[in-house]
Amino acid sequence: MAGINETLEKMGLDYLDMMIIHSPQPWAKVNQCEDRYVEGNRAAWKALEDAYEAGKLKAIGISNFQIEDIARLLETAKIKPMVNQILLHISNTPMELVEYCRKNNIVVEAYSPIAHGEILNQPEITAIAKKYGVTVPQLCIKYTLQLGAVSLPKTSSPEHMKSNAELDFEISTEDMDLLKNFKKIKSYGDSGVFPVYGGKM
Repeated sequence: MAGINETLEKMGLDYLDMMIIHSPQPWAKVNQCEDRYVEGNRAAWKALEDAYEAGKLKAIGISNFQIEDIARLLETAKIKPMVNQILLHISNTPMELVEYCRKNNIVVEAYSPIAHGEILNQPEITAIAKKYGVTVPQLCIKYTLQLGAVSLPKTSSPEHMKSNAELDFEISTEDMDLLKNFKKIKSYGDSGVFPVYGGKM
């Protein structure tokens, strides 16, 4: 709660639109240890619930939480997480987690929908994008949207922002199945050092 209040004070705001728990584990330990920090997550969630009820936060959620982490949180939560922000893109589609969130009315937010740019190096994906007459990023963003997720592409280019929003096409059921089962990307390039991409800090 002290952190929430400090953030509001520094930003000069009465409330934030949303705040999330960034990870169920300390960042340097993401997917590196067995400890899922159940009690720590519950305590952090209680602070978010209190801030939400006080009107300081308009939405509260989680990020990088797996099914087990969410289930443990729900055992004591008064308010369900409104979102779970996860790594979700072609070649990394955790459908079981996506379905679990859907069943629990938790919105899935897909970060790195273009696989931190590494998907651009996959000729099979380029071929599918050409089939629809779109760019690879457009195909990737549309893919996450058709999965029912909110897509969070990152770019500093106004031109790319405009292009990313031009999604007036539909990926066929057959191609969606193909993309869901696309081979795993072996490397995230320079971003591979981050724990969420399999690296170690």
